[in-house]
Amino acid sequence: MNDHGPTDGALTFEARLDRLAELAVRVGLNLAPGQELVMTASVEAIDLARRITEQAYKAGASQVTTLFSDDRATLARYRLARDESFDVAPAWLFDGMATAFRNGAARLAIVGDDPSLLAAEDPDKVARANRARSAAYRPALELISATVINWTLVAAATPAWAAAVFPKEEPAVALAKLWDAIFAASRIDTPDPIAAWAGHNAALMTRRKMLNERRYAALRFRGPGTDLLVGLADGHAWMGGASTAKNGITGNPNIPTEEVFTTPHAARTEGVVTATKPLSYQGTLIRDIRVRFEAGRIVEANASSGAAVLERMIGTDEGARRLGEVALVPNSNPISRSGLLFLNTLFDENAASHIALGQAYSKCFVDQDLSEPDLAARGANRSLIHVDWMIGSAETEVDGLDAEGRAEPLMRGGEWVG
Repeated sequence: MNDHGPTDGALTFEARLDRLAELAVRVGLNLAPGQELVMTASVEAIDLARRITEQAYKAGASQVTTLFSDDRATLARYRLARDESFDVAPAWLFDGMATAFRNGAARLAIVGDDPSLLAAEDPDKVARANRARSAAYRPALELISATVINWTLVAAATPAWAAAVFPKEEPAVALAKLWDAIFAASRIDTPDPIAAWAGHNAALMTRRKMLNERRYAALRFRGPGTDLLVGLADGHAWMGGASTAKNGITGNPNIPTEEVFTTPHAARTEGVVTATKPLSYQGTLIRDIRVRFEAGRIVEANASSGAAVLERMIGTDEGARRLGEVALVPNSNPISRSGLLFLNTLFDENAASHIALGQAYSKCFVDQDLSEPDLAARGANRSLIHVDWMIGSAETEVDGLDAEGRAEPLMRGGEWVG
C-alpha cells in the first residue's frame, strides 16, 4: 500500500500502520517468546499481516502461520459450486487450528470484510454455509471463547469496506478516511499508544470491579422502544479490556474495545428491545430490529429491512433465540463520537451498549473451568452463533437490580452514573 503521507503533522501512514502492528502483538496478544501464532486475514490486508508477522518475530515468535481469504474466491464458490457443498466445511482445517491452540499457539484475526459481499447471493446457501462452518469451527472456537489461549482482533481498511462506510467519497479518499477512523479508535494517534492502552485498560478495570462487587441479579434497559429486563447468569463475572488467558498471558482480545460485559441467564430475559443501530449480517443490513423476549427466548422479531435474514439468524438453533452476552458502553466513547456506522461488529459493538444472541462466554464466571453441564445449570447459553447488536444511545437508561429487585442507577443519558 502506498504511503498516504503525513496525516497528523508527524506520523506517516506507514508509521501508523507499524504502530498498529506493534500494538496488535504487544498489547493485543502480549505474545510470549517461543509462542506460535496463527493469523487469518484477507489478501487485501497483506501489508498489515506482514508487519504483524515482523513484530511477532521481534517478540520471539517461534512460528507465524497466516491463512489468507479472498473475496473473489468466496464469490466463485457461491456462483459455481455444487449445491450440496454448502452443507460442509473444511473440518480438517479447523481441527488443525484447534490442535495448534491446544499446543499453546496464539490467535490473531485481521478483520475488514466487505459488508455487502454476499448480499446478492442465495440467502439459503449463505445460511447453510455459515451453519456448516460454525459447526466445524466449534472445537477451535470453544478454546478461544474459554480464553484457553491469548487472542486478539484488529482491523485493516479495504476498498470495499471503505466504499460501504463512505459511499459518497472517491475510492482513495474513502480508504484514507477509514484508515484514519481505525487508527483513531485504536488509539494509534496518541503520543504513546501502549501507554494509552494501559490507562484505558485501568479505567475499564475500575468499572469491572464495581460491577463484580455489587453482584447485580439483573439489568434493566429503558429507552425509546425498549423496556428490557436481562437476568444475569448465576455466579457471573464482568469482563472487559485486558484479560488473562488460562495460559497466564494478559492481553486485549479486541482492539479497539470500550465495553464491559458479562453472561446473561438464558431463561431470564423479559420484555421488548429496539436496536439503536443497524446490524450488518451476512451481507445484509438489518434495520430497526425490534424483538420481544419471554422466559429468555425471542417470541417475536421484526425489522424494517432484512427481516428474512433476521429470522434465518435466530432460527440457526434453539440457542440463537437467547442471549449469550450483555455489554455496557458509555455513549461518549471515541467510536460513538466518530458518528460512523462501521458495518463491522468489532467497531459497532463498541459504539453502544449491546446484547448478543447465541453462544455465551464461559470465561464470564467467578468459577473457571466449569463443565458444560455446570455452565448450563448456571444459565450459560449454547449456540452456533454469537451476534452482537446495539441497544444503547444517549437516551438509554440502565439500572442494576439486586436479588430482591431493588434498583440502582448505572447509566443515565447513555453515560455512567458516578
